Order: sequence, then structure tokens, then C-alpha cells
Amino acid sequence: MNKKFNIINIFKYIFLSVLSFISIFPFIWMIIATTNKSVDVTNGTLIPGGYFIENLKNLLASDLKYTTAFKNSLVISIITTVLAMIVSSLAGYAFEVYKSKSRERIFNFILLSMMVPFAALIVPLFRLFSKFNSMGPLKAIAINTSGAVIIISVATAFLIFFFRQNTKSFPKDLIEAARIDGLSEIGIFFRIYMPTMKSTYAAATIVTFMASWNSYLWPLIALQSPEKRTLPLVISALGSSYTPDYGMIMTAVVIATLPTALIFFLMQKHFVAGMTGSVKG
Repeated sequence: MNKKFNIINIFKYIFLSVLSFISIFPFIWMIIATTNKSVDVTNGTLIPGGYFIENLKNLLASDLKYTTAFKNSLVISIITTVLAMIVSSLAGYAFEVYKSKSRERIFNFILLSMMVPFAALIVPLFRLFSKFNSMGPLKAIAINTSGAVIIISVATAFLIFFFRQNTKSFPKDLIEAARIDGLSEIGIFFRIYMPTMKSTYAAATIVTFMASWNSYLWPLIALQSPEKRTLPLVISALGSSYTPDYGMIMTAVVIATLPTALIFFLMQKHFVAGMTGSVKG
């Protein structure tokens, strides 16, 4: 019986090891590709070379302004994530805690908006944001500004739904106790709800940051000046040349992957708990 059990375990480990290798191989190949010439990458070389510095220099010296695009993506992603955490969590919290006759109707209408493909909204959004150029206070979110990219991701149906579902597991007795102690509703949210729901915020932060960092379609439409471009636009432009330098492209991709990987590894401890709706103090 023990021998049979050991054999099953061995096959399990072999199977999981093969799956793990298949999953991680594209990342290994991508890192190796940064150290090789373009011709070696196209030939499928799996041996590290010595051209990483050269690829990096070519990338930084290119006309596409990779460093500027990196800064643009970083600023947009951070601001989007911070604002989305505040606005969407406030909405999700309010939908769950405060009861009204029209609450469910409004929430269902928000959920229905998830059924509309984003491609169908591009033309209306472009026409709307184009009009903001002639409106003084709204110029900050007009076409060809970072605000136009940020504003549409601050309150999404998914995030509102996500925070509301997780708020169901939030102990309501804490709210009542805080009200009895004289704490304001805003104080309850910022001083009790947010610290208690840190796992939920960690999961939402990872999802929002990655979505903003990798966003391509709307920035392609909204950001029309070269100095406003984000990383996905620049990386796409790198691969659209007549003779693309794959070593340089892989270097650009690896560097672009680092912020999202860093965010995930810093918050992975709370990520699973947040996605499953757990509440931890």
C-alpha cells in the first residue's frame, strides 16, 4: 500500500514539475532573449549571450522615448489605482451598508454595463472627451491628456461588484459600535473599514494596477502625441518596424514586466485571501 502511494506521489510531482516548467518557460526564454542579438532570437537560441547592455543602449537611444513612456505608464497606473481604490470601494461599501428602495436597481444597472464591449464605447467616449478641450475645468481630462486615460478606470463595474461582495463578510457590529462611539460615517470607512479589508484592497490593487499598466486600446485612441505614449504603445511600435530588433523588444518587455511583478510579489500574501472574500485585521 505504501509502495503504491509513493509511486502515485512520484507521478504527481513529475506531472506538476512538467506543468511548472511549461508555465515558466516563456519567461525564461524572454529573459534569455534580452541577452542575444535579433538574429539569435529568431533562430530560437536558448543560450544566454552577452548583448544585454547593447540591447538596453539601443532601446534607450531609440526615437520612441522608452523612458518617457515608462514614466507615463507609471504615473497613470499609480494615480488610477489610488483613485480606483477610494472611489470604487466607497461605492461598494455604500451599496452593501446603506439600504434604499432603488439600491438594487442601480446596482443591477451597473452590472449590466459589464455586458457592453469596450470597443463599442470607443467612438462615444472619443466624441465626449474631445468636447472637453473647449471646457476650461475639464481640459485636464480631454483627449491627449493622462486624465482621459485615468478617469474611465476610476470606477469600474467589476471593482464596485468586487468590493460589495467582499463587504458582505465585513462585521457590521463594528459599524454600529463606531456609530455609538460617535465616529462619523467617513471616519468609519477610513479608520475601520479600510484597515480591516486590507486583503481585499491588496487583491483589487493588483488587478487594477495590472489592467492600467497593460491597457492598450483606449490609450491608443486618447493619447495622440508621442510624448504622451504609454509602454504598451511604444512596445507595439517597436515591433511594427520593417526589420524589428527582437533583442531590443524583449529587453523592453522584460523591463515593462518588472513593476507588475514587484506589485504582485509584495502583495501576494493578501491576494488569495482578498480574492476569496476573507477579512483579516
